[in-house]
Amino acid sequence: MATLSELLRARTNVSAHDAEWLHLLVGDWQLIADLSFADLVLWVRSVSDRWEALAHVRPTTGQLVFVEDQVGRTAQAGRMGDLLSEAADEQRILRVRQVVVHQEQVPEQSVREEYIPVVRQGRVVAVMTRHTNLWTTRTPSRLELTYLATADALCRMVTGGEFPNTSAPTGLRRGAPRVGDGVIRLDVDGVVTYASPNAVSALHRLGHLGEVVGASLAQIVTDNVREFDPVDEGLALVVTGRQPWRTEIVAGGTTVSMRAIPLTEAGQRFGAIVLLRDVGELRRRERELMTKDATIREIHHRVKNNLQSVAALLRLQARRVPEGEARAALAEAERRVGTIALVHDQLSAGFDETVDFDAIAQRGLNAVVEVSANGAPVRTTTEGSFGRLRAEDATSLAMVMSELVQNAIEHGLGENGGQVHITIDRQADERGNPMVVVSVEDDGKGIDPARRPGSGLGTQIVQSLVADLSGRISWEPVVPHGTRARFTASLRPVT
Repeated sequence: MATLSELLRARTNVSAHDAEWLHLLVGDWQLIADLSFADLVLWVRSVSDRWEALAHVRPTTGQLVFVEDQVGRTAQAGRMGDLLSEAADEQRILRVRQVVVHQEQVPEQSVREEYIPVVRQGRVVAVMTRHTNLWTTRTPSRLELTYLATADALCRMVTGGEFPNTSAPTGLRRGAPRVGDGVIRLDVDGVVTYASPNAVSALHRLGHLGEVVGASLAQIVTDNVREFDPVDEGLALVVTGRQPWRTEIVAGGTTVSMRAIPLTEAGQRFGAIVLLRDVGELRRRERELMTKDATIREIHHRVKNNLQSVAALLRLQARRVPEGEARAALAEAERRVGTIALVHDQLSAGFDETVDFDAIAQRGLNAVVEVSANGAPVRTTTEGSFGRLRAEDATSLAMVMSELVQNAIEHGLGENGGQVHITIDRQADERGNPMVVVSVEDDGKGIDPARRPGSGLGTQIVQSLVADLSGRISWEPVVPHGTRARFTASLRPVT
């Protein structure tokens, strides 16, 4: 299904600023739906001058009206189309009671419809319809009456161009409170006129044991916050309901997230609602995850340091060995240990067990060229990308790439130098699992007939690692001269 942005661009002439206003409304209208116990549908005039439904939300607090999503529905000429146009033209809320609707798999329902113009800067940019299922004739509770009155106030703010509020914060931590988590209604002075049972429970967990209704929310919070507890600078704005803001309170061994929505009419604030949620357990789990992440990063950091120490010891030992095969073997061992250290260095800087392997491959490539070229002019080019890889795959691939590039420089290019070209093709196998196809090609003298591929230690290491990755490797001559090593490797999915 297309997103709201795509629908607005494809089907309407709504300006960018009006579209952003509608995005803000849809991003926050679950609040109105839950307080109303009603479905909400957003209607916008299309380029063909017909009303089209571009968004739909259902309540989480009561019985829904529409089983099928209303997005894409067009209001035909007649009752609904006329009411949408009337609400938009007159810029006022229209109410239609006792509408009987028929739906598949749903019995007949008695529904109340309301047509609410969405106003921005004095202009109607859309119409929001509210559909309430009149499922019972019992006397509503005080909770329901308070919720409905608050929802009506928010709907009037939508028609007055005062909701949504563009200064409300976005992108805060997980655990944003919703209507079902707890609702407090404040008067203009910040005194609690109603508190839902869940809201009262959350305040009790903060340490407040007295009455909530009739008390100042700011006083309740202040009395239970200890001197050493962290206090957010926006706390005063939230507990008094003066600004649309969010905060968190740490007290009584728990954490409560609060969000304030001032209620206004004609620009004058007459009260506010405060949504609150006990997020103590959520924050505890987040702290545990952060501790585990920090521990894992520290382990990778220490492994990297230890590997670098081993490489340094091998380098010292090589200096004490006479020129010959023994010194060359120690130098190769040092390079291989350093290649593994690169992977752990990258892992120590991240927050999970995946790495951006392109950065590792480039650092390893530079190191190999610097060590193996021995002053010969060597150019390297890379085509394609590895992307993100799991740590287990990254270590093996780093070793394979290091060995192949070194072989290309030492045995392919030799003292004359030349070019090494690396091609990476990230794709999926026949089962849809990720895999990579890599070619390392040089323009050197080509394969030595007297020395078959795979006879050296480096190529034996490569073959073993590629087999561990459920892949294959081959060497072939390049026309007019040179050698190409090509291998495939199956990868673990990155989640």
